[in-house]
Amino acid sequence: MVVAVASGKGGTGKTTIAVALAEALKEAQILDCDVEEPNVHLFLQPRIDAASEVGILVPQIDRARCDYCGRCAKVCYYHALAVIRERVLFFAELCHGCGACALACPTGAISEVPRVTGWVEEGRAGPLDFAQGRLNLGEAMPSPVIRAVKARQKPSRPVIRDVSPGTACPTAEALRGSDFCLLVTEPTPFGLADLKLAVDLTRELGLPAGIVINRADLGDDQVEQFCMAQGLPVLLRIPFDRRVAEAYSRGQTLLSVRPELRPFFLRMWAEMERKAVH
Repeated sequence: MVVAVASGKGGTGKTTIAVALAEALKEAQILDCDVEEPNVHLFLQPRIDAASEVGILVPQIDRARCDYCGRCAKVCYYHALAVIRERVLFFAELCHGCGACALACPTGAISEVPRVTGWVEEGRAGPLDFAQGRLNLGEAMPSPVIRAVKARQKPSRPVIRDVSPGTACPTAEALRGSDFCLLVTEPTPFGLADLKLAVDLTRELGLPAGIVINRADLGDDQVEQFCMAQGLPVLLRIPFDRRVAEAYSRGQTLLSVRPELRPFFLRMWAEMERKAVH
């Protein structure tokens, strides 16, 4: 089974829960799909055994064959190409690698060449298989790197994906192909507002979802009321514990300071298996 651990906003404890879930299962694979700011490695300290480049195909202009007709710029939805008199300007950071420009070129002046936008690293952390993506600085498109991380998925093992916070394209890409979405939130107005957006995204993608309320004894009961009204199961409530916050600041995991929580994570996994759509 593939479980995506997501949140409508940052700072709710999403990575903490993802790592704890993987540690509780022991024989599992954890994928850090938050490629713009991966941080699972800070807690698991994996041994990296392999790294590979990830990129997209971008246009390369043969000036000798180009007649500067401008058709490539007209078909480029993202305005990565501009033709000015007898010059073709290419803005690499805007290119989505769709290939439309090469197809539209009447003289065959455009070929496609690879452009590296990030990396995927693979390794192990004790009994856990590990993979993460890293988007290069300044790049605007994390989705190709996220897809490359997902391609390292091992169907023989339970898989936990740590998803980037929010509800934008990177989150949607990381959620696609999973069997269940575990949404981590906090009992605050901000937590509730962003949880509503995240729930809408899971429903748009047709994913069953369950909720973890972190720091559950703080804030108000609005998140609980929302979950009840929407028929969303609250699978785990974790009270605030200063020891956990201090351990987090030292790069230690939740289960390293609260090992008694492991049975709760195992029961939560069993409940997600029951509710998942395979």
